[in-house]
Amino acid sequence: MKSHLIFIGAPGSGKGTQASKFVSDRAFKHISTGDLLRSEIAKQSPLGLEVKKVMDEGKLVSDELVIRLLQANVNLTESQYIFDGYPRNIAQAETLDLEVLKGSASTAVYFDINMEKLVERLTNRRTCKTCGAIYNLISKKPKVMGQCDQCGGTDLVQRADDKEEVIKNRLKVFTETINPVLKYYQDLGRLMKVDAEAEVDAIFNKISSKV
Repeated sequence: MKSHLIFIGAPGSGKGTQASKFVSDRAFKHISTGDLLRSEIAKQSPLGLEVKKVMDEGKLVSDELVIRLLQANVNLTESQYIFDGYPRNIAQAETLDLEVLKGSASTAVYFDINMEKLVERLTNRRTCKTCGAIYNLISKKPKVMGQCDQCGGTDLVQRADDKEEVIKNRLKVFTETINPVLKYYQDLGRLMKVDAEAEVDAIFNKISSKV
């Protein structure tokens, strides 16, 4: 039976980096509900049109719609999946188990990181406005300061949601909502915690040992 992964962690904790490695090295499929929403809307499928109507009205996409979206795009018998950033609350965790995973083996991986260090990491993140390459002024500086290594662009910007006040608020909300989810998986014996400040390969190898 294929075993799937559920990545849980604060913004900037390294979930995306590990997801990319599992996609390239282990042929997992990466499921981000945000990407799925955008893809379904772009396809103009009946479900996508339903989602677009909700979003155009300025409403939040319901859990029920998200589950239908997952059911339409996940084939557990053919692929191994990484669910990235979902579930965010107990109701979503229970519904994911019942309506999507349906008894399939899965491990929830929590990317544990010191929140103060995370604030420092995110406030120093810069993105190339031309090609989207991401840098960090502390840990991953461009070779020439202010210039993108990949495309040579000179417009490396700080995203609005990487400002310190915004980040601290996002992390506060994340911490308040995620603890019950971690307890849910812990009680089921399906929670793995990884040190999100460890080397990328060390984290990858630890998670790989479980799937």
